[in-house]
Amino acid sequence: MDRIILRDLAFFAYHGVYQEEASLGQRFYFDLDCFLDLRPAGKSDDDGDTVRYDHIAKRVETIVTERRFQLIEALAEAVAEDLLRNMDKIEAIRVKVRKPEAPIPAIVKDIAVEINRTRKDYDL
Repeated sequence: MDRIILRDLAFFAYHGVYQEEASLGQRFYFDLDCFLDLRPAGKSDDDGDTVRYDHIAKRVETIVTERRFQLIEALAEAVAEDLLRNMDKIEAIRVKVRKPEAPIPAIVKDIAVEINRTRKDYDL
């Protein structure tokens, strides 16, 4: 299936289990693969026949910055569900959330979760 791909969307937010994460905040990175049929847009050259990536980015930003999550698993789930519910052309989605400043006692580039969801996961 065709995809709209967004890589390294970054937002500063206050998610995490620890109180320091809630008060200090940190940057979160998102990689999204939105699966949909891009043939109509490819033939028409009309943005009404696709899902605009600026609209995708804005919806993710709203979820990340206006809600608070303890777990990045819950954050990823909220993003996947919102995009599938509100963008009916998207048939499936892969959401990866990276947390490079996770408070763990190790040197690590980042911690991440990745989920894959389809419309049927939410009875859409």
